[in-house]
Amino acid sequence: MKKAILATKVGMTQIFNADGVLVPVTVLQAGPCVVTQVKTVENDGYSAIQVGFVDAKEKVTSKDAAGKKEIRNRHGVNKAQKGHFEKAGVSAKKFVREFRFENAEEYTLAQEIKADIFAEGDKVDATAISKGKGFQGAIKRLGQHRGPMAHGSKFHRHQGSNGACSSPSRVFKGKGMPGHMGSVKSTVQNLEVVRVDAENNLLLVKGAVPGPKKSLVTIKETVKAGK
Repeated sequence: MKKAILATKVGMTQIFNADGVLVPVTVLQAGPCVVTQVKTVENDGYSAIQVGFVDAKEKVTSKDAAGKKEIRNRHGVNKAQKGHFEKAGVSAKKFVREFRFENAEEYTLAQEIKADIFAEGDKVDATAISKGKGFQGAIKRLGQHRGPMAHGSKFHRHQGSNGACSSPSRVFKGKGMPGHMGSVKSTVQNLEVVRVDAENNLLLVKGAVPGPKKSLVTIKETVKAGK
């Protein structure tokens, strides 16, 4: 059975392994998740499972004294989403993600997925939205070279030449320039699961994982197994 789970990033720490070596790890609150839908080739054209994580409140609307509609808890689930979760027999969830598994039929609706699906020594891929860095120059954002740092130079951390003047008389598409950095989907592959705390649904993964604390992280079996 292929494995995957949703988690939130708790932070980083360090532990000693069995050989007494200090290992930097990222602590992940992995699950419990529930299966909210099972997709099959016959019904949907492909095989996959839909997984929900973290309980969510229902979106509530009410009217004030003037008769105007006032929305409370606007980030809750709407009626359509509520019906979807009720059909699966589970409570409303904040995060819903889909995993394409060839063996999706092995899962059942409302089945609970916990951190113990992984074991120490497993290799996983971690996907999350990386930390946003704001507007940055080409040196920090793209690793471009700086100019001379002498006092007479007027060119220190500028971007440099953008292109020839007469031919082709334009800047080529894809030219690296200053701009918004970070806040993009990022995946770190082939991370090792150092420890599993099944009682508290915690995964300790060796090394760094993308994203800030409390961010949503998707953990899957690595695509580089055996490498």
